[in-house]
Amino acid sequence: MSSYDLAAIASQISSRRHPCTPLVVALDGPSGSGKSRLAKRVARALGPHTLVRMDHVVTSWDGLAESVETMRPILARLRAGQDVQYRVWDWSRNQWGAPLDRAATATIVVEGCGCGALALADLVDFLVFVDAPTAVRHERAMTRDGATYEPHWQRWADQETDHFAANDTRARADLLLDGRIPVR
Repeated sequence: MSSYDLAAIASQISSRRHPCTPLVVALDGPSGSGKSRLAKRVARALGPHTLVRMDHVVTSWDGLAESVETMRPILARLRAGQDVQYRVWDWSRNQWGAPLDRAATATIVVEGCGCGALALADLVDFLVFVDAPTAVRHERAMTRDGATYEPHWQRWADQETDHFAANDTRARADLLLDGRIPVR
């Protein structure tokens, strides 16, 4: 298995940069595909950035669609060059937690399932879709989140499948990446 060139990916994404507005990059894909790790690396490669996570605004195992609605005003403010504060969902207490401040920077990277939704498309300059085989994704997710995620895996996976189909996310992506292939 070869590897992806991080510099080439960053260059491709940067080609969409506008002189007057922040560059907004979305890294979408199913759970366990490798979005979070890749988002951190891509964000650093793009220079000064703000990283926003869909996981922060998902309020339940059935909350994928709602999280897109919650993310829209957050992303709209950042895209407009305005700092933003939003509350983060506290999964352990099952309620909204402390507020989180995010600064408007030259690059905004949003990662997580749903960030490539049609409802956010006008706010996103470059969409990356990351995927991997189900067995790989499941193993990664269970290693990451353990027993707390296991009873919800299939329910969430079904939501992802429906969401990606309804939003044609994979076909609309500017870049498709196999989450098993390393980025160097």
